[in-house]
Amino acid sequence: MSVILLLLVAAAVGGAACVVWAERGGPRWVRIVASVTLGITSLVRSTQKSSRLSGSAGDTNDD
Repeated sequence: MSVILLLLVAAAVGGAACVVWAERGGPRWVRIVASVTLGITSLVRSTQKSSRLSGSAGDTNDD
């Protein structure tokens, strides 16, 4: 389990490094990795936004 977490963290750090490098004009593969990283980030944000909206609309916490 910790190996999977370590790999996910390494992928996130690597993706962020590629985004920074691509901003400074890195090679083509860096720009591709940066685009994929930004696309995944956008997808995760939109998923979180939609789940927050749907969760809060029907959530009536009457204790």
